[in-house]
Amino acid sequence: MLWAAAGVTTLGFLVALEIAARRYGLPGPITLQVREVIFPPKSGFLLYASMALMMVVLTPRQRFVAAGAAVGIDVTFLLVRWAADVKVTEGHPFGNGALWVILGCAVIAVTRRTGRERVLLLKGVGLALLLVAGRKTGDTWLLITAKTRPTVLDPYVATADQALGNPSWLVGRMVRATGPIGAHVLDYVYVQLAVAAVVVALYQLRTVAVERRFPGHHLVRTFLVIGLLGPAVYMIFPVVGPIFAYGSDGGHWAAANVWPETAPPITAPHPIPFDEITPRNCMPSLHTAWATAIFIHTRKGPRILRFAGTFWLIATLGATLGFGYHYGVDLVAGVVFVLTIDAALRSQDRGWDRSGIQLVSYGATVFAALLVSYRYLPMEMAEHPWVFGPVLLLAMASVIYSYVRISKTWEPKTAPALQPEPQPEPVT
Repeated sequence: MLWAAAGVTTLGFLVALEIAARRYGLPGPITLQVREVIFPPKSGFLLYASMALMMVVLTPRQRFVAAGAAVGIDVTFLLVRWAADVKVTEGHPFGNGALWVILGCAVIAVTRRTGRERVLLLKGVGLALLLVAGRKTGDTWLLITAKTRPTVLDPYVATADQALGNPSWLVGRMVRATGPIGAHVLDYVYVQLAVAAVVVALYQLRTVAVERRFPGHHLVRTFLVIGLLGPAVYMIFPVVGPIFAYGSDGGHWAAANVWPETAPPITAPHPIPFDEITPRNCMPSLHTAWATAIFIHTRKGPRILRFAGTFWLIATLGATLGFGYHYGVDLVAGVVFVLTIDAALRSQDRGWDRSGIQLVSYGATVFAALLVSYRYLPMEMAEHPWVFGPVLLLAMASVIYSYVRISKTWEPKTAPALQPEPQPEPVT
């Protein structure tokens, strides 16, 4: 019933977003996804990663057949496009086969499976489609933010960021100093964040095919909820980022062209108009939230997975700041945002208790306080950086500490192994 309710809610949300997008003359998430059944997909890597996520419910033989079918379909598409002399100018030349296999497994689940096997296969298909739909939903959300929010609050955030020493300006100069190699590495990490999440999720779900059930809490749930709630905050607090508001990418809409060479002056902030194309997707930094979620969910994995989670978090933070996509205060809000969501999902899975309610309430309160301070206290934060800078970091650290301390109490306790009682020596 819970999965059915989640499916109906998700479908209703996608339909509502499709209607909203159509009002602004934009293709909605359903239209974008249906197009990829035939046309070159925007991200072939994501479709294959989604198919791999679905295959956790399949047997080894079924996985081999599914992977072979996806590759075969893609090769067929490539040959047809080559014969018809169709040039792939947008998107990837592969990925259709993975989507076809996912949809085919949904048909098989409905027509050829019964009972628990049908439910399990539908759950696998649902996770794969949710991951793909999440990407399309995010794209549509971003376009809607640009259409519906004609002014942005970048001057407020840039002024508040003075309390942290303008980290985007500092890291931006560092990334430029590394040259094209460093920039390409960070860009790849930034773009392929969803694929990295699938790798971690595959490790977490590796026993599903054997146990024939999903674990109560895993990374995909956190990822999807972040993507669902984050854009709602974008609508409340529209921000485009330093590279647009204070850099060359903003064109004539930019308040100044000073990023990353010179920090903006401390002046009384006010909303500024901006174009109807650039997404207002900075507050909070969802890339920081997603990378933090990957870091959290790799802590119980093998050493190489823990190392990869740490690297992905550090590289993502470097990319978000170094490319001018976010301000430092965006990252602080993103960390608090994801810890609150993950704590809520874990509490929902294990059953709400006092510690879970307190942790989620505290995280939500700190997150709201951060947004209010960025909006109404930016001048005070900029004029007293030695006060407000440590306060921001301590607020974030307090949520991190509370999450780590309380989550440790949620871990199952392992009873010590019973030692055999010593046997008396035989009397001779």
